[in-house]
Amino acid sequence: MKDRKLLNIELGRITAAQYREIPDTGLVVVLDNVRSAHNVGSAFRTADSFRADKIYLCGICACPPSAEIHKSALGAEDSVPWEHCDDTLEVVKRLQDEGYTVVSVEQTVGSVKLNHFFPAPGGRYAYIFGNEVDGVRQDVVDESDVSLEIPQFGTKHSLNVSVTVGIILWHHISSKNLRH
Repeated sequence: MKDRKLLNIELGRITAAQYREIPDTGLVVVLDNVRSAHNVGSAFRTADSFRADKIYLCGICACPPSAEIHKSALGAEDSVPWEHCDDTLEVVKRLQDEGYTVVSVEQTVGSVKLNHFFPAPGGRYAYIFGNEVDGVRQDVVDESDVSLEIPQFGTKHSLNVSVTVGIILWHHISSKNLRH
């Protein structure tokens, strides 16, 4: 058989308990009023895949335990630490005080295109992803250290937030790995 699919047991994945014991990567996800529990679950699964340290669920975000979150997270809500906060702006200020570069993933007048953004080696980054309709709140964008935009070439002006999380976290990790 040419290219046999690997069995799950062959992938060598760590357990949820082991995940919580690994050293911090300096990567945090902040969801700003993401309304779909399925999108929240997808963010958990992607955060687990790229070993994010934590997810902040802000505003109206659904929180575990939730059948809808679990349906797309497939248990990642048990491995990735999370915290709910009523106001995203409070989380932004706390993370900045802790030395994170806060990055709003949003289309703005001064946004940096993803292909021109490279996280600093050893830096700590908190990526904020916004509501499916309204994006990241303007006051949160205003307080962020940088706005980051994924270049797009079709007729639509945005991607689903769960897709965006995957692209940004992959870029973050691959940019760090390419420098080594």
